[in-house]
Amino acid sequence: MQNTLKIAIIQTHLIWEDPQANRKHFEERINTISNEVDMIILPEMFTSGFTMNALKIAETMHGATINWLKSIAKDKDVAIIGSLVITENNNYYNRLICAKPSGDLIQYDKRHTFTLAGEHNVYTAGTEKVIFNYLGWNICPLICYDLRFPVWARNTEDYDVLLYVANWPKPRINAWDALLKARAIENMCYCIGVNRIGLDGLNYEYSGHSGAYDVLGNRLDSISENEEKVEIISLDKSMISKYRAKLNFLNDRDNFNLKV
Repeated sequence: MQNTLKIAIIQTHLIWEDPQANRKHFEERINTISNEVDMIILPEMFTSGFTMNALKIAETMHGATINWLKSIAKDKDVAIIGSLVITENNNYYNRLICAKPSGDLIQYDKRHTFTLAGEHNVYTAGTEKVIFNYLGWNICPLICYDLRFPVWARNTEDYDVLLYVANWPKPRINAWDALLKARAIENMCYCIGVNRIGLDGLNYEYSGHSGAYDVLGNRLDSISENEEKVEIISLDKSMISKYRAKLNFLNDRDNFNLKV
């Protein structure tokens, strides 16, 4: 178990519906990381941008991007996380993958498909909340629109880190900022959101605002709006223990049964 977890956030533009070009683009940025890190986080649909053209860019769990993620994880000795379009059993999924250096894969299918963009008409919603352990840290990975639904994210498992990968558009970026901070405070955990920048193929604009917050809602990063940047965030597990023991807020949380 490590007391410190070092996470590299990659905030960048995406190349519309071009998985090969995006893999090259991210590999170039990953290769700029000179400090040792434990985890690298990429945005939602990092191989394509937020597209409803699943037929064009969908891959399998044995496809080029999964193999690329596994290769990066092994070669760099890191866990690497991002979502992409996966086809499986005649369905399409907006699936988050965590590839570990060991070759193990963790997967989470986006629970809340974005109805405003018609995502629910193309992609099958996930039904399982996922908590995985890495280096002694319990991590809950979620995707973009999931951020608006606090019950799904509620920390009933005593996880340490809540992660969101996203393509969250500029017109609603104030909600992104507010909700990331709220999720950290209410769940007494670190909360990290990784968003893209630039224009997509439908001319929607993204301004980034990737960020990391501690258990008290203090911001830890220095990523600017619209900035192309790789930033390393250091998380301290003793801070979680200190404030959970001191404040005991999670002990007073409501009990509930979630129907999926």
